Amino acid sequence: MIIMEQPAIAQAEENSITSQPLSKKAQKRAAKAARLQEQKVERRAREKEAKKRKRRERAQASDAEPRKRRKMGGFHQTSFAAQVVIDLGFDDMMTDKEVTSLTSQLAYTYSANRRSSTPFTSLLFTSLNGRTKARLDAINDAGYKRWTNTKWWEEGYDRIWTSKSDSCDGDEDLDAHRANVVYLTADSEEELVELKEGQTYVIGGICDHNRYKNLCLDKAQTSCIRHARLPIGRYIASLTTRKVLTVNQVFEILLKWVETRDWEQAFWSVIPKRKFQRKTTNGPDASPEGEHVEEDEGQEDQEDADGAELVASSEDGEENDQNDGVSSSRPQPVLSTA
Repeated sequence: MIIMEQPAIAQAEENSITSQPLSKKAQKRAAKAARLQEQKVERRAREKEAKKRKRRERAQASDAEPRKRRKMGGFHQTSFAAQVVIDLGFDDMMTDKEVTSLTSQLAYTYSANRRSSTPFTSLLFTSLNGRTKARLDAINDAGYKRWTNTKWWEEGYDRIWTSKSDSCDGDEDLDAHRANVVYLTADSEEELVELKEGQTYVIGGICDHNRYKNLCLDKAQTSCIRHARLPIGRYIASLTTRKVLTVNQVFEILLKWVETRDWEQAFWSVIPKRKFQRKTTNGPDASPEGEHVEEDEGQEDQEDADGAELVASSEDGEENDQNDGVSSSRPQPVLSTA
């Protein structure tokens, strides 16, 4: 007597089933599946060939210069010979969530300058340290180090004039270098009238949800440099909410002024429309007009954090794509500062 093992019995039953002829309905389904699979393979081959053909056509129709112009938005850029500094010397005054939000704002700030038709010639980030540096290092394999026309210092912004002290004949020359630096702060009583080439404008890189008062003003006074606020109240009387702006909004307003030489147009084009729809905030906690960090919704912090990785990744991608003509898209800037 032959005793078959269980796996052998199962295999025998399967062979018996597969050997039976398929019904007409099953045959039609099988034929249709095979036909669709064949069409899919053919379609993929056609799409692949079409992509190759387009790449060849682009390579034949353009040289390196037109490709560079496409990457920069298809327009001519005229640089404004001034420097903007983002002061990151507030790392220990922020929560982890605020640090995450700030780093995303830095990515958007760089993106705004790179996409502008009138970019600043230099974008300098100072006092890079602590959690801010760790967060930036973790995004896209420290992609910020590959950003063009940017400088990153671990030292404070006072290096701008102290590094020139050796070449200065005396305190008067040193004071002259310091006189070209302006710290933008909401708490200043001085109003910024215009931007000038050869000047350096400092934006406080802190996301504190307006907890700290006179923070940037005190720092400017300690450094013995000029300070000023944006003239928002002079041009926009209908701004019913607190005149508190994020880093990217301050930076984009500066960019827009350089482009138009019109403060009112710069404010209206950059300040979010929601700020014109809220009730006026009165009382001792109301902020003076100017520029300081403000996040209206906690959810924006996470959205900024997600967007930062996309921006950093796309910026790095564009640098790598210079040799193959492939352009990459980028999210719109929506940043923050103090």
